[in-house]
Amino acid sequence: MTEPDFIVETRAFYDAVATEYTDLFRDHLGGAPVDRAMLALFADLVRTERPDARVAEVGCGPGRMTGPLHRLGLDVQGIDLSPRMVELAGQAHPEVPFVVGSMFDLPFRDGELTGVVAWYSIIHTPAERLPEVFAEFARVLAPGGHLMLAFQVGDVPSRQERPFGYPVTLDFRRLRPERVEELAGEAGLAVTSRTVREPEGEEPTPQAYVLARKPKA
Repeated sequence: MTEPDFIVETRAFYDAVATEYTDLFRDHLGGAPVDRAMLALFADLVRTERPDARVAEVGCGPGRMTGPLHRLGLDVQGIDLSPRMVELAGQAHPEVPFVVGSMFDLPFRDGELTGVVAWYSIIHTPAERLPEVFAEFARVLAPGGHLMLAFQVGDVPSRQERPFGYPVTLDFRRLRPERVEELAGEAGLAVTSRTVREPEGEEPTPQAYVLARKPKA
């Protein structure tokens, strides 16, 4: 089956920049108290729902959030489209399993997970394909399970061309929290929290965090 162009482009982009990207964001959480707080909140929510909760970070990159989630006591697995990112994630966090995969076809049974994290990873998906992604998140979540998303707020994509000198290009799509809430609702997930913070440092836009939950039967 032929893959859509946006998936091929996303994989090629992150395969190319994986080493530099990993170095650039290696210590990101040290200066990001809101991000740390959101991860801790998510960990507390899923542990409260089920002490032996299984969690996946979808679009995990080099594991810069997967590792901290593991240190927060979660049984977490990382999934990424880029084989090179998965390789680097495994080297940095050998205690965590990482696999190559797509958010359109997650390697989990229906209702297998108590939590899903998509940290700036839905931003490369065209708007018309996002309902499929949210439906897949809902499929793998157990009743009572939690979804956490992070993304840049806005309407105009940011195009990255020749990062670090590599001959690759990728669009980073910004989203409105209201639209993300709609997508979650259409997939049968109930939004429980929406947080928007102002840009910090060199960030060009506000940043948003949305938490949603799959209702219990």
